[in-house]
Amino acid sequence: MNKTSLVGCSVAALLLGLVASLALNGALYVALKLHEPPTVTPAADNIQESELVASETRTKNKIAVIDLRGVISYDVEGYLGETMVDDVLLRLRQARADQNVKAIVLRVDSPGGEVNASDVLYNELKRIRDGDSKRSPMPIVCHFMSVAASGAYYAAMGSSYIVANDMTITGSVGVILQSLEYRGLFDKIGLQMHTFKSGKFKDLLSGSRPMSQEEMDYVQKFIMETYDKFAGIVARERSLDLDALKNGAADGRILSGPQALNLRFVDQLGYFEDALEKAKDLAGIKQAKVIRYDAPVSFARLLRLFGRAPETKVDIGVLPQNFRLQPGKAYFLSSHLVSP
Repeated sequence: MNKTSLVGCSVAALLLGLVASLALNGALYVALKLHEPPTVTPAADNIQESELVASETRTKNKIAVIDLRGVISYDVEGYLGETMVDDVLLRLRQARADQNVKAIVLRVDSPGGEVNASDVLYNELKRIRDGDSKRSPMPIVCHFMSVAASGAYYAAMGSSYIVANDMTITGSVGVILQSLEYRGLFDKIGLQMHTFKSGKFKDLLSGSRPMSQEEMDYVQKFIMETYDKFAGIVARERSLDLDALKNGAADGRILSGPQALNLRFVDQLGYFEDALEKAKDLAGIKQAKVIRYDAPVSFARLLRLFGRAPETKVDIGVLPQNFRLQPGKAYFLSSHLVSP
């Protein structure tokens, strides 16, 4: 082999090595990004607006349609932000920042979720509805779809008006907290757990031993304090008598659309189009573009979607497959809709 050929082979080998190195580094970067939770960025930089209902109107007025779907939880991954709660907040804040958005329609299809997450959404909706020094009050119409129960109903209390379908499942005003006792299983397989604690309540809800009556009373008091806040907000926002509410429909029961209307839990029975018309009416406008906010298409998101294993069965649950009630966490969640 002459000198020229040797140099050519060396250059080719270096180029191949460089390409392989770039490919490997690119694959590693994508893998890291897929396992890294998305960061919350300012809404205007991370949301693209699209028209939901085709319209030929040239008005600048807009109605923003925002979805609240699935379990309300900081454990559910988001598309715009780190969690699904961040997604809803970012969309709400985007609508609030746009002076052309005259009203919001919140489409709710959720069995509820975490106590704190539901409360955060309620307060954000209330802030937009009532207005502040940065923005005048904006009407928010909730449209209840298949399910709008417990924590989803709690969040909806921040709206101006509620439209439910006839077949909607709503209500379920209450709080749930679960603990799994596995002491009997440990006894069967010969395992023991030794706990060293600084105070008598430090291992509260531990499944390695039975709960004392004092612990049960303490947890129940916590649950009732949270419940009192929930019921109080419903009574105040829906102009209901608190004692009558607690002694009646606020006992955890689910309600149909007509039952909810009869109990004044909702304002109207209807469909999405009815919610849109009511939003225009409350905003004092006759025409408006109906828009929604979407996550922009990204290479990492596409890879994540393509990388998911194909489904081999039909999932009819209302919860994400990897979601479970976590011991020690309180939920505004309709237990009637959750498999054990």
